[in-house]
Amino acid sequence: MSQSCIPVSAKMSKAKKVLDEARETHNPELDLADKGLSSFEELPGLFNMSNITRLTLSHNKISVISPGIANLLNLEILNLSNNQLTELPVSLSSMPKLRILNVSINRLINLPRGFGAFPVLEVLDLSYNNLNEQVLPGNFFGMETLRALYLGDNDFEYIPKEVGQLKNLQILGLRDNDLLELPREVGELVRLRELHIQNNRLQVLPPEIAQLDLLSNKSVMKMEENPWVNPIAEQYLLGISHVIDYLKTETYKIIYNRHLQAGRSGPPPPKADKSKKASRIRA
Repeated sequence: MSQSCIPVSAKMSKAKKVLDEARETHNPELDLADKGLSSFEELPGLFNMSNITRLTLSHNKISVISPGIANLLNLEILNLSNNQLTELPVSLSSMPKLRILNVSINRLINLPRGFGAFPVLEVLDLSYNNLNEQVLPGNFFGMETLRALYLGDNDFEYIPKEVGQLKNLQILGLRDNDLLELPREVGELVRLRELHIQNNRLQVLPPEIAQLDLLSNKSVMKMEENPWVNPIAEQYLLGISHVIDYLKTETYKIIYNRHLQAGRSGPPPPKADKSKKASRIRA
């Protein structure tokens, strides 16, 4: 019998069993992944379990997160990946101990106001949704504690210059978007060690990227599948280090500035077809 055919009472009893066991053993980690859940109503008493530090609800069919989730004051890790969420509650960003939030592989089309108010968030995964620069709330880049930000597989054409405020950021994932350019302020992310920009519409890179430490043994820079201008494409064939060295040259700075002046008046590279993306499919 498929999960969708399982009676609500059976699904609830499976989830209730996990909840009851956690209460009895005072287990602070709750794993409710792949339980066929479609609503928080199937989890009676969950929001009273104030000792919970880790909650996994991935691979379910949840479309709405109850604002009451903010009652879990000790929650540090929340995994809601692979559900059917189209929006998030405002209360989420008030959670005082939340360090890791994974809402990837959903159907998010916007973010709630004040979303950047998380006091201690370190890892935010918003990849594989339907987000773009227009829906980022004003304080989005105010999350000074953020170490990893994953925005891959969305619809971003530009990243706001305020990204430079994320001074503790070590990983920035922007692959598989519609990016036409990166802001110079990316060069201000002095702790950045991983930059993923593959499969976009980028033709040039800001010279400031050369200031970052993206060549050490533990660093990663992925930039394939972009329509680079010839000089960058040629250097990329030789390796990332050659690209970084080239970005430092006066010759490249001239090319970059000319491209920006001409590019904003000329036609951009074509977008990829995302109509068959899972996040676009409506149940």
